[in-house]
Amino acid sequence: MEKLDELCALAMRHAGTQHPGLPRLAVHSVAEPTELNASVYQPTAFIVLQGTQRTIIGDRVFEYGPGQTMIVAAEITAMGQICEASAERPFLALGLQLDPAVVTNVVLYLSETPELQIQPGLGFSIANSELIGAWQRLLEVLDRPKEVAVMALHLEHELMFRLMMGPHAEMLRQIAGVDSRLSHIRKSMAWIREHYTEQLSVEDMAAVAGMSESVFHRRFKAVTALSPLQYQKHIRLQEARRRMVARQTDAAAVSFEVGYKSISQFSREYKRLFGAPPRRDAGLVRALVEPK
Repeated sequence: MEKLDELCALAMRHAGTQHPGLPRLAVHSVAEPTELNASVYQPTAFIVLQGTQRTIIGDRVFEYGPGQTMIVAAEITAMGQICEASAERPFLALGLQLDPAVVTNVVLYLSETPELQIQPGLGFSIANSELIGAWQRLLEVLDRPKEVAVMALHLEHELMFRLMMGPHAEMLRQIAGVDSRLSHIRKSMAWIREHYTEQLSVEDMAAVAGMSESVFHRRFKAVTALSPLQYQKHIRLQEARRRMVARQTDAAAVSFEVGYKSISQFSREYKRLFGAPPRRDAGLVRALVEPK
């Protein structure tokens, strides 16, 4: 597709740079395939321009490439990796963190639709030419820095409008809806991240969301593909990994810091998520991120 090629060339010019007037826009460029890595995805609109990426959420596996859009509507724990990339043809993608205020402004101009069911926290689709054009215009403004302060917000509204005209409209409406079921689930997710070291119960989590335990559990898993307690466990393990890589500290000490009572359980669950025991995995990650 000609428009996608033009956007790809534009992204190559701006890879690795960020304009203070567009702090939520990122141009990703990766020159080689990566290992599976766990992270928390923030609410984001994302389009792949070149190469292939794989995302694993719970027991669901998604693989997507050039021209495909990913929308993340909630703070989801996921495993991700770049599958296809090289120095000659690096993986290229654009990401824009979603601002509920911008989404709400666009929703106000569109007719309301009833909220029939809770939407998953992530969705994929093929970008049409209008959506690719909106991404291109947003990125092109970086070539005219003096225009960013005036044009950036208008161009972001255009991009949200084009996304709202696609298959993820209801998901985006839920981001905008202050009283929507997704917002209540996101509230509980934020609470779990704040209290992840504590012994939480589903009853506690459901109370934060203002739902019964059974309804909360069902809706939480529909959004995240994980149970609430699995979500807490992933947050614990990712924080443990971050601490071990940053501080080169002992696995036993970190396991207790993030809320585990048993070092053996911690090591077992850590290996299941990251593919290697804590100490070895932290060493591998440190070797990748430390300056050569």
